[in-house]
Amino acid sequence: MATATMNLYKTMNAVAHKETHNPPAAAPQNWVLPDVNIFETDQGYVLEAEMPGVSKTGLEVLLEGNTLTLLGHRTDEAPKAELLYRESQPADFRRVFELDPAIDAGKIRAQMHQGVLTLDLPKAEAVKPRRISVE
Repeated sequence: MATATMNLYKTMNAVAHKETHNPPAAAPQNWVLPDVNIFETDQGYVLEAEMPGVSKTGLEVLLEGNTLTLLGHRTDEAPKAELLYRESQPADFRRVFELDPAIDAGKIRAQMHQGVLTLDLPKAEAVKPRRISVE
């Protein structure tokens, strides 16, 4: 695992751990951390967050400084029937990441497809590798 990716992953876990044990006052009492996958490409990072039951309209992606917050609100469309058994909880999703300064925050793109949020986090031009011609 590349050093930058490892640092991003460690930062993500540190923030997620703090969120789990000290939830912010503004967050709902009943929320869960979405599972994520993080990939590094030549151009930047790709973050996938799984939020089953969340549609594009129930999604918020907030960027404040270098803090990225993902909020997913599930729609409660339970059938009009007596509940006999439940494994899933009617909880919203919340996850916070501290972004590496090497990410170009102005060019972050997001899309939601079948309950999976995909964020494209491009590297700033200054940190991308480039070829220098020798004269």
